[in-house]
Amino acid sequence: MKKVAVVILNYNGKKFLEEFLPNVIANTPGDWAEIVVADNASTDGSVALMQERFPDIRLIINGFNGGFATGYNLALRQIEAEYYVLLNSDIEVAPHWIEPVIELMDADHDIAACQPKILSYFEKNKFEYAGASGGFIDKYGYPFCRGRLFQHLEEDHGQYDDTMEVFWATGACMFVRADLYLEHGGLDDAFFAHMEEIDFCWRMKNLGYKIYCCPQSKVYHIGGGTLPKSSSRKTYLNFRNNLSLLYKNLPSHRVFWTIAYRIALDWVAALKFLCNGGLKDFWAVIRAHFAFYKRIPSLRKQRRQLPHNKVSRMYLRNIVVENFLKGKKKYTDLDPKKFSNG
Repeated sequence: MKKVAVVILNYNGKKFLEEFLPNVIANTPGDWAEIVVADNASTDGSVALMQERFPDIRLIINGFNGGFATGYNLALRQIEAEYYVLLNSDIEVAPHWIEPVIELMDADHDIAACQPKILSYFEKNKFEYAGASGGFIDKYGYPFCRGRLFQHLEEDHGQYDDTMEVFWATGACMFVRADLYLEHGGLDDAFFAHMEEIDFCWRMKNLGYKIYCCPQSKVYHIGGGTLPKSSSRKTYLNFRNNLSLLYKNLPSHRVFWTIAYRIALDWVAALKFLCNGGLKDFWAVIRAHFAFYKRIPSLRKQRRQLPHNKVSRMYLRNIVVENFLKGKKKYTDLDPKKFSNG
């Protein structure tokens, strides 16, 4: 058994495997880490590429495309390691990207998951949307990052190079303890894709573990490799899954009013989509709400199996108000005293 398994989930990402897999191989220490590609029933020749060009890389072939969540769950159950690294196929890794994170997690066994610094592949001096230098969430479930508030991406000047506890680690490149992942069910299959890593990290925090960002490790992410940012399918998944993770993980005394307020804000967002000509996105929000209502009985069963504690690093304000009404565009603009201490 290798200490680390770097697992790349692929769905019709042949071009990314061709471009980025050699880079991952070159920068992964083969004596104590292995690389695994898990294919989610691709139809673009990805499997043939792996068999012909990368025959020494372990290939797991899932029988169907169950999305990010199920795809990883199926694959990771077949892999023995102390740590898993969930790595997107559209990422270029820097030299020595694994060692700092593993050293950090080896030193503190309360860290369940950790991410490196995520920079843009196209603008390497800028943070990338999906994770930047560590993920956070506000009291109403809106995610943001050090280095990224909504669509505003900061340039990286080393301002977020301190290793620190965060709320969630990006699924684009998430280091996680294998035993915790398997023991607690991994990613939620029902999420399919989007926000499943936030749900997992929140569950870990409710269980008393910590989530970290280790910027001494860095990777470069293209983003939008499977679903582009303009996709109404992505809009649907984000709105549906956001309500689901709130319902699953919030303390009981906060569930009803938080979700009621969030649904009202979702309607504002839906009307904004409509006014801007985004009929498909408007309809996606409506469909997401009805899908969430339909899932409440199953979500209630999941709630009963989970502890619900006050957790650290949640921003106890409305980040929408802070950003759009008060003009706060950077993580450093936020009041550090308004983050929960657990």
